[in-house]
Order: sequence, then structure tokens, then C-alpha cells
Amino acid sequence: MQAKPLHPITNRLPALYFSLLCCLLLLGSCESTDTSRAAYARDEEGQREFFPEEVPYTRPGSLIEAIENPSPWVDSVFKTLSPEERIAQLIIIEAFSNKGPKYEADVMNLVKRYKVGGIIYFQGGPVRQAVLNNRLQAASKVPLLISMDAETGVGMRLDSTVQYPFQMMMGAIEDNGLIYRMGAEVAEEFKRLGMHVNFAPVADINNNPQNPIISYRAFGEDKLDVTAKSLAYMRGMQENGIIAVAKHFPGHGDTDVDSHYDLPVIPHDRARLDSLELYPFRELIKHGIGGIMVAHMHMEQLDTTLNLPSTLSKPIVTNLLKNQLEFKGLVFTDAMVMKGVTKYFPPGEAEARALIAGNDVLERLNSVPKAIQAIQLAVAQGDISQEEIDRRCKKMLAAKAWVGLDRYKPIELENLYEDLNPGIADSTNHALAEAAMTLLNNRKNFLPIRQKKRQRIATLSFGVVRPSIFQREVNKYARIESDFVLSRKANAKEVKQMKQKLKGYDLVLVGLYGPSVAPSNRLGYSKEAIEFVTDLARSNRSIMTLFDNPYTLNQFPDIHKSRVLILAYQAHMHAQVAAAKLLFGKIPARGKLPVTVNGHYQYGHGISKDKPLLAVSP
Repeated sequence: MQAKPLHPITNRLPALYFSLLCCLLLLGSCESTDTSRAAYARDEEGQREFFPEEVPYTRPGSLIEAIENPSPWVDSVFKTLSPEERIAQLIIIEAFSNKGPKYEADVMNLVKRYKVGGIIYFQGGPVRQAVLNNRLQAASKVPLLISMDAETGVGMRLDSTVQYPFQMMMGAIEDNGLIYRMGAEVAEEFKRLGMHVNFAPVADINNNPQNPIISYRAFGEDKLDVTAKSLAYMRGMQENGIIAVAKHFPGHGDTDVDSHYDLPVIPHDRARLDSLELYPFRELIKHGIGGIMVAHMHMEQLDTTLNLPSTLSKPIVTNLLKNQLEFKGLVFTDAMVMKGVTKYFPPGEAEARALIAGNDVLERLNSVPKAIQAIQLAVAQGDISQEEIDRRCKKMLAAKAWVGLDRYKPIELENLYEDLNPGIADSTNHALAEAAMTLLNNRKNFLPIRQKKRQRIATLSFGVVRPSIFQREVNKYARIESDFVLSRKANAKEVKQMKQKLKGYDLVLVGLYGPSVAPSNRLGYSKEAIEFVTDLARSNRSIMTLFDNPYTLNQFPDIHKSRVLILAYQAHMHAQVAAAKLLFGKIPARGKLPVTVNGHYQYGHGISKDKPLLAVSP
């Protein structure tokens, strides 16, 4: 196979060897320290191309160490950047790999014209993203720091790749070693795709059931559990070379407003924040988290400035996060396109204020040129010094060196799909799902199901258009006479017809699905469908399994009266397989409810594997 070319910043051009040697001989003792630290040539467009460092450098074990003791590469690159380019290094722009050539040309223009520091990728495909990424890196003056908001792995954004569970499902798992294992596998996926930063874990404590944006993305409501699981996920990624970014500082768990659409107001004082919301972040900082993302929330007890988001608050970003909590890693803003910041601060001004507040990296901007101009004006007016911009630029470059961009190589396209779908990922997904299954009801020890000779069993799934994976799996363990499906929006006539079809069955295995494979906050069931689910729950012949957010149990009155109730957390394929196994005693129930749903189902509820209620057969 033909070897891939190195990035301009790390490629030594063979044609220059002789010329450089002659220059060194002629200059002799007149050679400057800059020349000894970094040689460069000019490409066709006049951009400088950097070479690998000659100075021996041992890569530190953590990003924090790399920032505190930067490699010589950092200074050598920094000295070639203009003041404007140093500002641009603090900017990460968005990119999609599924929007076509015109869109990609616009992204390319931002990379070439403004010399931005990085990319955050969203939806697309792995090969398309890899091709686009190679092109953008080849065009960039300094290698780009590549990131993704991939809380559940790259499958959260890219087709044909692995998706792991959302954090709420992992909150039910007692073995945090499984979460570490997942984090390590996510890190391998990232490296295979030439990415360096994952905006995960979500370290918010979701103690508000009405939270519209965190909810199932959090590990739960208990600060110790959230912290332990966040640490496991972080360590899995960072010990395998990927920068983890905890979010959403100083804590987005107790809000009923989505900061994508408005500015949430958090009334809690510092004592409350110290005792709860800040706890996971404090512990993650102690254990070397590389990055922290600041949320767009108005914390009126921490900064009284009217309508000021926490991202733009110096008391929060600099005084609290950097000084009091002593965080030395990279501070990222949440996306600067969100209404939580743009509602009161226009593009440009918002980004300038964010840097003045103390953020290191601006993520996903409305306008790169407006941001750069506003920041230049802030420097000219003395609101932030050029020295401070330079310091943060070096911090960004140190992060690039730590993830290996000082010796960048393009992404190899061969076997990309295969490498991103390893067998170990499937095994990990099965292990996570089986460990998360939470048995909430098991009246009279009804489980495991042992079908009697003449017992008639049917399955019924709400919210699917054809029999589900769960129904298919159930058929492996029992003689199922019929597999029925019913719309979430079923009307009275459709419900009546289904009730007729179910007559004569001794047992009905019911699967409850939301509007998507991912969990939801609202299931969207019709009044008639909800009443039907309630009737089934009250009957003595139905077994209920919810494949969605635990909080959505509250949308079904009297579901607590179910003979058997299993919480599977989401319609993830592996969760459906595990739920079927649990019904028939192939696996024990081990999950614990990570949040309080209502008076019937509180945090920690779940029939334990330590209680021998399931006769597990081989």
C-alpha cells in the first residue's frame, strides 16, 4: 500500500534537506534560537509548514502535565502565528460530513482563511468524515484539534458505527469497571477517526425530573454515583489518549429550561452548589480531567449581573473554576450558537466576553470573523491582554502536542468500517445492558417465566410498526402464538380491536417504546393508548417492560400495579435482548434505579441479584 503523506506541520520535505544543510553551514555561530527550534518552508499559498522537533521530548502522562510543561513544539509553532491567528487557535468550528460539497467548501474556507484551532464534528458517516478530515488537516496551517460531542460513542453522530447506552442506563450499573471499559473503547474509536476530544462525561446531577435537556444524559441523582461513574468514563478515555471534557459546569441538573432555547436561571447559593452540583467537578479536577465545559446558565447567587450566562461570567469561570477549584486544563464554552447565550449577547460580543471571563476555547460560533474582530477590539481596549491570549494559545497548542498532533498523520481509510465495529464493542454493549436491567416489580416471584404446557402467550409492543427485537428474542425462549404491535397514537377503535385480539391469552408480554431508539422525556402516547397500558398493568396476566427514560413511568397511571415491571432504559438493541433474557431467567436482575421516579420507585430501587428470586438456568 502506498504510504500516506504526513501533515505539513510534521512533514520534512526531502527536497529541502540539501538547502537546509547549506544554510546551517553558512550561518554557523550566527544561527538563532528560533532556527534551532523550528525550521519551516513556504508552500504554494505562502503558508508555513512545520517540521517535527529535533529536541527529545517525553510525552507527559496527562494533559495537565503537558500544559504545565509544554513541548518545544509549542513554542516553535506559536512563534509563527500572528496575533490574529493566536486568537483563531482558540476557536472550534462545527462540521458535518453529510451536507455536501458546497457546505464543505464553506468549512474549508474558515480553516484556510482564519486558521481556526479545531473542528467539532456532528452528523455524517465515518468514511465521509475521515475524507473530509484529511482534507481539512492538509489545508490547515496548524493541525486541527478534532472533537465530537459523543456521550454514547461515535455512533451518536455517525452512521454504521457503534453506539453505547446513554448515561442514565449506565447509572443503573453497579460495576463501574464496565463503564471504564466502554470509555477505553470509545477512545479507540476516536483515535481511529483522527479525533482527540470527547465532550463527555455528563457530570450533572439530575435531581429535577422535569429537566428537559439533561435527564437521561446524566448518570443519575446521587452525587457519589455520578462522580464515580464520571471518573470511570473519564479514565477509560484519558488513559487511552483522548481528552475527556466534563460538562455542564457548574451543574445543569436542576433546571426546567433547555439552554439551547433559553437562558435557565439557577437560584441556588454557593453552599448548596458546594454540597451537590460542584461535587463531581471538584473530584474530576482532583483526578486530572483534561477539559471542562461551562454551561449557559444564569447563576444569580454567583454573579448578579442581569441575564449574564455563566459562560460569560468571570466570577464563575475564572474565580470559581480556575482559581478556587484550581482547574488547570482546557475550559471550553458550550456551543456559542445556543439561545442561552445569544438571547442577550450578539455574535462577536459574546465570544469576546467569554474569553474575558476566562474560557480557553470557544466552541461552535455563529460568525468566526465577527468573533475575531470583537476579540481584537477587546485587546485594543485593554479588556483582555494579548499576553493572556498568547498564554491560552500555548495551552491549546500543548493540548495538540499531547494528543500527538506534533506528529500528525492522515486517517487511513482502509478497513475503517471494520475497525470501528469490533467484536469487543458488541460484547461490551451486551455486558452493559445485562448489568443495567432493573426489575421493579416481581409479585409472588412470578419470574422467571416457565411456560406451562397449554399456556397461551402473546407479545404486544406499543410504539413500533413491526414486531420488535424484544419480541423476536422472546420467541427464542417460549412458544409465542402471536406478536402484536400498536401505535403510540392508537385511537379508541384500534385499542378496542387489539383488546379483542388479546382475548383468550393467558399471558401478554408488553413492550413500551418511545418515539425513538434514544430515550425521551415525553412518550407521546394517545389518551386511549395510555388507558390501555393502564388496563394491562392492572390485569394479572401482563408483564410490562419499558424501553425508555425512567421518568416516563409517570405517564402511565397505576403502572406500579403491574405483576412484573422491568425497566430497560432505552430501545437499544442490546437492551431489548437483555430484557428478554431476564424474563426467562437467563440472566439475573442486577440494575438499580439511578433516580427517584415517584413514591413507588425511589433511587436505588431494584430487585437485587443478592436476593434469589430468579432461578437462572444455563
